Amino acid sequence: MPTLDVLGATLDYEVTGASGPLVVQLHGLTSSRGRDAQIGLDLARALHRDARVLRYDARGHGHSTGSRHPADYTWEQLAEDLLALLDHVAPGEQVHGVGTSMGCGTLLHAVLRDTHRFASLTLVVPPTAWDTRRAQSRTYLVNADLVEREGVDAFVELGLLSPTVPALADAPTTRPEVDARLLPTVLRGAAATDLPDPQVLERVLTPTLVLAWSEDPKHPLSTAALLHDVMPESRLVVARTPYGVMAWPGLFADHVTANARPQADPGGPLPAAGAGRHRS
Repeated sequence: MPTLDVLGATLDYEVTGASGPLVVQLHGLTSSRGRDAQIGLDLARALHRDARVLRYDARGHGHSTGSRHPADYTWEQLAEDLLALLDHVAPGEQVHGVGTSMGCGTLLHAVLRDTHRFASLTLVVPPTAWDTRRAQSRTYLVNADLVEREGVDAFVELGLLSPTVPALADAPTTRPEVDARLLPTVLRGAAATDLPDPQVLERVLTPTLVLAWSEDPKHPLSTAALLHDVMPESRLVVARTPYGVMAWPGLFADHVTANARPQADPGGPLPAAGAGRHRS
């Protein structure tokens, strides 16, 4: 697999397909592109088989390397990694971004840094943010100490005690896709980050599909609902069963198709974002 060196890490990535605008897919905290496929969150699988899709492991996850500095795992830094990878793989192109949980945070920070880079966004199970982030941050810090003290198995066993999210009732049990030596650092980085301020997100006019599920304190509907409220070109869909999640790849493919636009001249203005506000 090809790799790209970024500040303090080497990103492992792959590009499949040969035609159409590029789609970039991001995974969640302690996951990887391989784990997302295993649990049914590889939404790009519903695209045409020739569609160009960039999948990669975030720093410290999967086959990518990482540092021992928590600040390197904030969503702001992950957004810098994403933009560097896009400049390497698809310089000057508009892309469609889809990200799960941590990937949502990465995409939202990235779109604020380079608004015209993204033709569409798909935010899958947005994580705790703003008011709910503080309690989750404390949990990450406690879990980081637990891993250092008792190892990854204790962290996994603790996770098994959490109630199963109804929409994930059929998903297989998996382990963290982070090296045990890096996991405490990754968790502390996650504890130190948050989504951009809602008032700032009001300026994001990129067509956005928000896909959420219910009864998950780590991915509360309150985050998804507020993102939908403040982002002018957004649509919100909530899954309450595994069947709802099964519909997501098709919804994502429709969203990409609906917002596929000709590549803009790098020296000229980009096409305007799609008009209208969508709710469902």
